Amino acid sequence: MQVEYERCAGIDLHKKTAVTTVMITHPDGRVQEHTRTFSTMTSDLLALDDWLRAHDVQIVAMEATGIYWHPVFNILEASRPVLLVNPQHMKAVPGRKTDVKDSQWITDLLRHGLLSASFIPPAPIRELRDLTRYRKTLVQERAQEINRLQKVLETANIKLASVATDVTGKSGRDMLVRIVAGEQDAAVLAELARGCLRKKLPDLRLALEGRVQPHHQFLLQQILAHMDFLEQSIAKLQQEIDKRLVPYQEAV
Repeated sequence: MQVEYERCAGIDLHKKTAVTTVMITHPDGRVQEHTRTFSTMTSDLLALDDWLRAHDVQIVAMEATGIYWHPVFNILEASRPVLLVNPQHMKAVPGRKTDVKDSQWITDLLRHGLLSASFIPPAPIRELRDLTRYRKTLVQERAQEINRLQKVLETANIKLASVATDVTGKSGRDMLVRIVAGEQDAAVLAELARGCLRKKLPDLRLALEGRVQPHHQFLLQQILAHMDFLEQSIAKLQQEIDKRLVPYQEAV
């Protein structure tokens, strides 16, 4: 079988260890193997990078194992191409049960050009991806808090969501703040309505006639505070995302 890479390495990656095999194919056809186990701490990964440099390794392959490939990729990508490969593509062959054998198998497949790399975006795009994914998580958390808020209101016999489209809008927020402060008069709370919501004052008075207990007030206060924190975090994240999107405005 034709050899595609004369000097290559394969890494069997785990949370704490990176078992690495280097294969060197000599002009006379001899294959020389070197296998070492490194920890995934940064200092050891730098030692791995130096070891690969010492053997003049052209290319490296490793499995896409959860998030554990990130630290290794971060260290190795600057010095040589690194192929991130779907584990299913390599584990189709049975009988490879040890970490050393797995690293040897990965290296041998790479040596003969039998591995297909997964797409890894460049570093600036990976950074943007981290930011946008975290923003999505915070937006989801905020939606969950709104759901909790509505459940607390329901348990307190406050049917605000049945009348107001957005209980966290300006009118709804003013009413919630007053409820937390101890206001129980439905007519007074209804008068806080703004804009189109004022057309629903009779329904609002009925919806705001509740049975709010001290623990409801406490829960509402905590939820509103958490929502404020999430909204501030989302705004800061969006600023950072917008700043990093400047070079990609045409694509956006």
